[in-house]
Amino acid sequence: MSDALNYLVKVRPEAVGHYFAFLKDCGKHLDPKTRNLISVITKVDAQTERGFRQYLGRALREGCSAMEVLDALLMAFPTLGLAKIVWAVDLILAMDLPDFQPAVLGAEGRWHDLTATRGSKPGQVLRLERDGRAVFACRDTKGWRVYDSRCPHQTTDIPHLALDGSTLTCPRHRWAFDIRTGECIAKGTSPLRQWQSRVAAGRLEAYW
Repeated sequence: MSDALNYLVKVRPEAVGHYFAFLKDCGKHLDPKTRNLISVITKVDAQTERGFRQYLGRALREGCSAMEVLDALLMAFPTLGLAKIVWAVDLILAMDLPDFQPAVLGAEGRWHDLTATRGSKPGQVLRLERDGRAVFACRDTKGWRVYDSRCPHQTTDIPHLALDGSTLTCPRHRWAFDIRTGECIAKGTSPLRQWQSRVAAGRLEAYW
């Protein structure tokens, strides 16, 4: 919500409160995913960047897939027009969301060289930045796992200092993850995005 709306809610709750009650009542028969997806489209129509980012995040957290977001944008073409759809996709690309990466959506990605594996030991965790993306690479007795560094909650880029033992905690809203599995163990429910990885010629590589 904008600063202006926050202000009006505080100083004129008897007036503005009816508006928010109306909005809440309008969507009471919709599941949260659908309700937030509709809100995404309305923010694209109004070209409200802050609202678009907010409701896109909510829709994804409620289980909306990247393909469903793209389908909704394309289905709304008669109303939105190409320019607004391109505006929305440009924002999505700027946000660099893992769910929207071409390789995740079945399009062709590529292997990215991360680091040499020689001398690494089980239990070691590295935070690496390669080709415009940061990842956590974790080795165990079975091999390597590579996770995107961004929290699935609001795509906050989690720093290496947020790692305490095997627990990685997002500094923004305290979502916590087990870096050995990528599973969310506190606050939230969504796991870290895991990238396909392999060892080739003594080098760890990840595919995105």
